[in-house]
Amino acid sequence: MAKLPIAISMGDAAGIGPEIIAKAFQAEPALLQGCFVVGDIGLMRRALALLSGVPPALAPIAAPQQVGQVPLRCMAVLQPGPDTPAMPYGAVSGVAGRLATDCVEWGARAALRGEVAALVTAPVHKEALSAAGVPYPGHTELLQAEAAAHAGRPVAEMPVRMMLANPELRTVLVSIHVSLRAALDAVTFDNVLQTLRITHAALAAVLGRVPRIGVAGLNPHAGEGGLFGREEIDTIAPAMAAARTEGIDAQGPYAPDTVFMRARTGAFDVVVAMYHDQGLIPVKYLGVEQGVNVTLGLPLVRTSPDHGTAFDIAGTGQADARSLIEALRMARQLARA
Repeated sequence: MAKLPIAISMGDAAGIGPEIIAKAFQAEPALLQGCFVVGDIGLMRRALALLSGVPPALAPIAAPQQVGQVPLRCMAVLQPGPDTPAMPYGAVSGVAGRLATDCVEWGARAALRGEVAALVTAPVHKEALSAAGVPYPGHTELLQAEAAAHAGRPVAEMPVRMMLANPELRTVLVSIHVSLRAALDAVTFDNVLQTLRITHAALAAVLGRVPRIGVAGLNPHAGEGGLFGREEIDTIAPAMAAARTEGIDAQGPYAPDTVFMRARTGAFDVVVAMYHDQGLIPVKYLGVEQGVNVTLGLPLVRTSPDHGTAFDIAGTGQADARSLIEALRMARQLARA
């Protein structure tokens, strides 16, 4: 699988996605050899114009297997549809949302057909997706639907989870892009157990051993024995007990304000967090330039940078490509796992 090319979806063309892709090809030509962009050729040319120094050459291709014919220091671009008119930088656009979705769908389907080793996704803007009529709030849900359709299964039978990782910390979320009130309702026995199963399977494949999973409680001090809530007693601990009968090393639940520090110093390989911000704030605080988003549970490898479209600096040439570069490194590692 690692000999196959890696697809990089362009992301929202009104944001920094095309720029960070171009900068990655410029900064890390050896790492990017064998990779190609799924995006609009004209908009990727626009991104190349933002670079200082000598930009990579742009090489249009018509199929993934042509990547092997592209020389080093060239950026291969596969355009999945007709030309898209240039849209202003930094503005929500349904046109950009539609193009970003088309690129992700093309890359996902190529990965599911076994034509590419992995899909690395540049950032999309959730409002732009909505403006385009896309019924998914983000990459994770869109890719879940694509994988379920490819397998001929209901989406509910293709459970996925978000993992954010950097060199110091990994965290996996029980719920993803839902309101906080809905996230509290998502802390159920089945959801926690399913998260532990997905986390165990994914990390075992990468580490080559049983991963040590630290589990965060939902409430302050992990409920303090029921004084601050009973979710730890009634829901989280029973799910962990069930997981341990399956050979999963799930420890806790621990106070959410300390479990990440313990993981960072080596007590755990990963932390399972109960909701989006609980898990992502610690990772992002350590620095988004090294963070990588990985979708667990899919029958394909998908990674992305740990940041958004950065509309405030789009088109200025200031975007930092380091998180995308780390996402590409992670994709190569996972494709070999």
